[in-house]
Amino acid sequence: MDDAKRDLVRAWLVRAQRDLDAARTLAGADPPQLDSAVYHCQQAAEKAVKGFLTLHDRHVDKTHDVQALMAAAQPADPAFDEWLAAGERLTP
Repeated sequence: MDDAKRDLVRAWLVRAQRDLDAARTLAGADPPQLDSAVYHCQQAAEKAVKGFLTLHDRHVDKTHDVQALMAAAQPADPAFDEWLAAGERLTP
């Protein structure tokens, strides 16, 4: 893998991790801020799948539709089929 691709994949995954960290913080707040926590969960999933697609040289659409991104990832890894329902729930 070339350096530019590695940096791009890493950037997607670092941003995904930061969104997960934010979601945990917001969910653990007093009072919990669940609407914002769920938003960051969706963002984390979106960015993680975009990182996967980049790693596997798949086109990354400019979309927030997690289910569509997971469907695009399926040819590279059929295990994404198990996550399509979760992607559908996260997208709205």
